[in-house]
This record gives sequence, structure tokens and C-alpha cells, in this order.
Amino acid sequence: MARKKVKLEWIANDAARKATFKKRKKGLVKKVSELSTLCDVKACMIVYAPGEAQAAEVWPSAPDAMRVLSRLKRLPETEQSKKMMNQEKLMQQRFRKLQEQFQRHEKENHDLETALLMQQCLEGRRGLHDVGMEEVSALAWMTEAKIGKVRERMEEEEARNASATAAAAAAEERKGKEVVVVPTHDWFAEAMDIGGYEGVPADHVIVDSKINSWLNSSYYPLN
Repeated sequence: MARKKVKLEWIANDAARKATFKKRKKGLVKKVSELSTLCDVKACMIVYAPGEAQAAEVWPSAPDAMRVLSRLKRLPETEQSKKMMNQEKLMQQRFRKLQEQFQRHEKENHDLETALLMQQCLEGRRGLHDVGMEEVSALAWMTEAKIGKVRERMEEEEARNASATAAAAAAEERKGKEVVVVPTHDWFAEAMDIGGYEGVPADHVIVDSKINSWLNSSYYPLN
């Protein structure tokens, strides 16, 4: 069974308020103790209940609490109040979060309504003659946004296809070249105006037969 959400406001009934105080105080002590034990955090808690005769309750003890407070007071004032939060600041923080959440949901709902209007117009179930200026502006904005996304996708596809075509052309060009190693002599190299290549013996030369017509079989039979 789901727990009932507690309304955060002052409890008018004295008995209910005292019972809630004892219950919440016990839970708070448990949480601080767990935080100190699990994370090795130096922490203390001082709880004072107005209207009660007993003194303030201190956890874990008064000397330990004094040591923690002394360490806090030794810090600069900016560091002391850096992470402090009172009830007013807490409510302001919650209000800002709720406001941001509301604005986010409002935008999502507006986008869904605009998308539904676009779908109805495309299906012919609704025309623009009975639509207000605000809805028309939202519809135009969404249309432009979708067209922009389509254009970006087309440009990505074109770039990918161009890259693939260039790679295929380079592969075909490398495949079409025929490299031949033929024995030759110095006088032949000088006459043909060709030279050796690094890593090839002096009496051999590498020549592309499709570029140098001298290696054509009609001039220089290779077999």
C-alpha cells in the first residue's frame, strides 16, 4: 500500500505534533548516524523542541558536537555559509525546480499539440482557416525544424556517398596500374632516361608499363 503524501505545514493538533516530532527526530538521528558511520563524516545534531522542559538533545554527545562546531567556526565566513540552507532558501530552491519542471512539461505538451495539428492538416481532417495565429506560427516553426533535419541527413548521406565513391575510384586506379620489374643496364637506363628505385638492384628498374611506352612489346619484348 502506497504511503500517503504528507502535507508540509504546521500541525495544529498538539498530540499529533508531539508524536510527529518524536518520530521524525528518531529518524533524523538514525540518518545522521548512518551518514557518519558509512562515509566517515564528522557530524553532530542539536535538536531543541520549544515548549518542552528538557534541554536540547545533542548527538552523538555534547563534547563531540562542540568539536564539530569549533571546526566549523574556524573556517572563513564564506565557507561557513557556503552550503547552509534555511527554510526560506529551501522553499525557493524547490519552487525553482518545480517551475523548471512545469516549463519543461508545458513545452512538451505544446510540441505534441503542434505535431497533432500537423498530422491532422496532412490527413485533410483540419484546415488552417480555423487555426489561430499562434498555432500557425508554431506549425511553421516545427515544419522548418523538420525540413532542417531532413537537409542535414541528406548532406550527411551525400558526404558519405562521395567518400565511398572516391575510395572506390582510388582502389580501381591502384588496381589498374601494372608494375613490372625488368633487367636493364646503365646504357639502357641512360638512353631511356629512366632511373633505379630505392630498394631495387642497380641492374633492375621498376616502370609503369601503361605510362612508359618504351615497355610496350613492340619496342621491348619482355618474354
